[in-house]
Order: sequence, then structure tokens, then C-alpha cells
Amino acid sequence: MLLERLQSAFGVTDLVHDWVQSFLTDRTQQIAHSGQLSSVQSVLFVVPQGSVLGPLLYVLYTAELALVVDRHGLSLHQYAVDTQVYISTSTGDVEAAVRRLTACLVDIEAWLKASRLRLNPTKTQVMWLGFSQQLAKVNVSEVPVASARINVSETARNLGVIVDSHLTLSAQVAAVCRSGYYQLRQLRPLVRSMSSDAVTTLVQTFISCRLDYCNSSTASPTV
Repeated sequence: MLLERLQSAFGVTDLVHDWVQSFLTDRTQQIAHSGQLSSVQSVLFVVPQGSVLGPLLYVLYTAELALVVDRHGLSLHQYAVDTQVYISTSTGDVEAAVRRLTACLVDIEAWLKASRLRLNPTKTQVMWLGFSQQLAKVNVSEVPVASARINVSETARNLGVIVDSHLTLSAQVAAVCRSGYYQLRQLRPLVRSMSSDAVTTLVQTFISCRLDYCNSSTASPTV
């Protein structure tokens, strides 16, 4: 199915098609546990996990999902296997927006099944985003997703960043502070027995990276 979509939707040439086919076929897997090896099994489906091409091939395989969402007038954002569907609405049209979202999710689930994929309700979150005055007028606390009902969340983790319904990032700041203080407490007993360069390296490795993650900004030149 992936090879067919690469040809029909993206016009992949025969040479590239054969190369991708050779990358995907004739693969095996084996499990090692407690010094014992399982028998070798053929991998008939799935792109090899951990490969550089894996995320790219998955995005190409699921590119048609954007057309499904677009038919309902909603917006889609994908990052590797992470898929997010957005809809904007006024507080007076909340119920209509939920119906549109639900109808879109029904079509998404059907498309995923036809593509041998699965919409997992246990890994699905629903959030309302807006000002406090707006959210106070929203009385929808759960949304049907794939024969299940998902409670609306106050926060959600988006690619490692905790987003709250008011977009204040207060939950993200609190989480980073907790993680940073925890690492500082772990390093404190070791400081006296280490050189300043070694301590600096550890701080940069275990603390600074957490502060810098998704904290980059760009400045536009003034004309």
C-alpha cells in the first residue's frame, strides 16, 4: 500500500520505487532476552522502527489524511506519528463544532482502518483553547472518539511541551522547574569532589538542555 501511494500520489519513479521496495522487503527480526535468542521471524509489514526513513515514509503514507480533514473544514497538523486536528469556533457554536469534529473523527477512523492503522482513544486528548471568559461559557466536557467518550483535558503534552487550555505555559514552566531542581539535588552531593569544568558539563547536560528545549526564538530585523 505504501509503494502504491508513493507512485500514485507523489509520482515516485521506478528507480526510487525499486529502492524503497528493497528497503522494506526481505527483513527479519529476532528478540534477545536473558542471553537467549528467539527464532528469526520474517517482517511482512511495517516500516523498520528507528530508521531515518521511518518518519518520512509514515508521513507520506498518511498524507491523504489531510484531505479527509479538509473535507470537514478542519485543520490538520502532523509530526511523524503525532496527529492533531483543530477547529475554531465561537462560544455560541460549540455544539455544532463538536458535531463537525465528531463527524471528522468518524471518517478519520474509517480511513485509518482501510490503511491498516488504528485510532487509539486511550492516547487521544481533547482540549478547549481560549481566554478564561470564553472557556467559562463552554459546557461541553467530553467528546465522542471512536466509540469512546474522551473527557476534555486542561493540559496536554505536545511534542514534549505541556500546553494548557489558557496557553499560559504555567504547567510547562512548573514541570521544567521541578525537573531542574531534581537534577540539582542529585548533583549537590557530588560538587565538592568534582572539578568546576566537570560540574559545568553535568549542569549543561542534565539541566541546561531542559531549559533550552523548545525555548528558541527568532528576531526579525528592523527596517
